Amino acid sequence: MHVYLNGRVVPAKEASVSVYDHGFLYGDGIYETMRVYDGVVFKLDEHLRRLYRSASLIGLTVPCDADRLKIAIYETLIANAFRNAYVRMTVSRGRGAIGLDPDFCPEPTVVVMCQELKEYPAEYYKNGIRVIIAETKRNLREAIDPRIKSLNFLNNILAKIEAKKKEAHEAIMLNVNKKLAEGTISNIFFCKDGILFTPSVACGILDGITRGLVIELAKREGIQVKEGRFTKEDLYSGEEVFVTNTTMEVMPVSAVDSITYSVRQFARLLRKLYRREVDAYISNIKAEGPSLWGLEE
Repeated sequence: MHVYLNGRVVPAKEASVSVYDHGFLYGDGIYETMRVYDGVVFKLDEHLRRLYRSASLIGLTVPCDADRLKIAIYETLIANAFRNAYVRMTVSRGRGAIGLDPDFCPEPTVVVMCQELKEYPAEYYKNGIRVIIAETKRNLREAIDPRIKSLNFLNNILAKIEAKKKEAHEAIMLNVNKKLAEGTISNIFFCKDGILFTPSVACGILDGITRGLVIELAKREGIQVKEGRFTKEDLYSGEEVFVTNTTMEVMPVSAVDSITYSVRQFARLLRKLYRREVDAYISNIKAEGPSLWGLEE
């Protein structure tokens, strides 16, 4: 395995980050996760725009431009000979003296790591996964801007622990006003009376890239989409539920707490449309010819 670290691709065993790095000490940093299909990073520009947005919101200067980050990602994929993979890019505040002052860190740390993608079991997409409503609440949006994809994930980890204790695959968090927010690593959708519902960004959620694409695809199909403030009772009363993220894509839900659901038309249709969008994106990228980033066909 190889990892990109601060300008070089190195063997993973040599990719060491200082114990004084503020990402390690305080969770002071940002990240993005991306999915690679047949050698092409899906929605790469959108992910990098969000990375720079997150950096700006915490006053962190990414030490290289988007083109250099693209090269770093593809160099890492090529070094590992991965064509279908999961990629994580991390930018931390960097090494510095103990203390919260960002000025203690003169140079951010940039890491790109990837691993070969293992598809979720086909039965998950056929029958759905179990989720719970967590007792752990989503971070207050006035405390931590949900647009920041932060390294500090303790809130989500606590909710994930709840899910594991109840043998569920995912946990959905409410905000402090008891309105639906998001999962530990996903956005939530439910359907009722032919309408697709999902919490709005005003509920304190990250505006997931997959979430946005699913909303766009639904609207193209003439499906009415309502983004708003919903309760867990609204979710329980839904006819169909699914979650979305970069790696799961569109994942149907078979149960929320003790309420069960069948996998029906919305999840099947939107997953089909999503994969069609992925295929078109990959074809368009490859039609442009040899990649600027060194991707070999």
